[in-house]
Amino acid sequence: MKLSEFKFDLPEGSIALYPAENRDESRLMVVNRKEGTIEHRLFKDIIEYFDEDDVFVPNDTKVFPARMYGNKEKTGAKIEVFLLRELNKDLHLWDVLVDPARKIRVGNKLYFGESDLVAEVVDNTTSRGRTIRFLFDGTDEEFYATIDALGETPLPREIKRETEAEDRERYQTIFANENKVGAVAVPSAGLHFTPHVVKRLELKGIEIAPITMHLGLGTFRPVDVEDLTKHKMDSENFTVAQSTVDIVNNARDNKNRICAVGTTAMRALESSVSANNELKENSGWTDKFIFPPYEFKICDALLTNFHLPESTLLMSAAAFGGYDLIMEAYQIAIKEGYRFYAYGDAMLII
Repeated sequence: MKLSEFKFDLPEGSIALYPAENRDESRLMVVNRKEGTIEHRLFKDIIEYFDEDDVFVPNDTKVFPARMYGNKEKTGAKIEVFLLRELNKDLHLWDVLVDPARKIRVGNKLYFGESDLVAEVVDNTTSRGRTIRFLFDGTDEEFYATIDALGETPLPREIKRETEAEDRERYQTIFANENKVGAVAVPSAGLHFTPHVVKRLELKGIEIAPITMHLGLGTFRPVDVEDLTKHKMDSENFTVAQSTVDIVNNARDNKNRICAVGTTAMRALESSVSANNELKENSGWTDKFIFPPYEFKICDALLTNFHLPESTLLMSAAAFGGYDLIMEAYQIAIKEGYRFYAYGDAMLII
């Protein structure tokens, strides 16, 4: 397929600047592939579409406060440093994006607030990318605590407002695991769940079996080629644990439904398929790009948000729901005033 086939006009104001007041009261569009029907519900109604022994697979990565601001040595110029991933824990070596990039060269040092944290630029990676080494005298715990204190919730640029204190909690799913910190963007489909919804699912006999995928900015990087087969996704680190494998394969064997909570969970599952089309334990990096046509091996339901035009996330949803039906659903969503993007409403494709 071609990039231009995923272009549509998104009216100004469609991108949600804030989440719904109550997580589970965001709107839910239910798209039935077999019937070709579209229903309008609230998220907390999702339980009605699943039965005992069905499985939800959320992403339990935790977003860290990846956006920092430093001052350049000598000039004092304010520089945004967006932490992408840690390259070497012992050396405090990180891949970052810097802005404005033209002011930052190899050898430059940056100072962060009133803290003892200093960073030195050691390499260029892309036009805005740099490798930096943090200079810090202290324990690992003290280092990460400093990053946490100085960093800001990494709201996407498309959410055009200043970050607020409440974003620390709201730009994080309830599945986020303290031991699995590593995402610079939230797996947004999981934002709609509350402990109450999860409890109701469990009481109905529905299992929760998480995977971990640390979202980088690659998921949101614009596609700049018309031929989608030529687009290369940035790799993202993921883990599919044996405990999740056992639950998912048992459900498949018994013809129960597997619902991926988000396109990242779906990518992790589809990156972990054995030769006999079962889920297998797996960890590492994946650059799997799912776009139509694609034959899904594991998932038979997908929960996702409403995505931006020409985004890889929209393409993945269209691969699952069918191009024509999903693009029609998006036009209905615009007409009906659904809220788009990370803090927006949800779509369930069954």
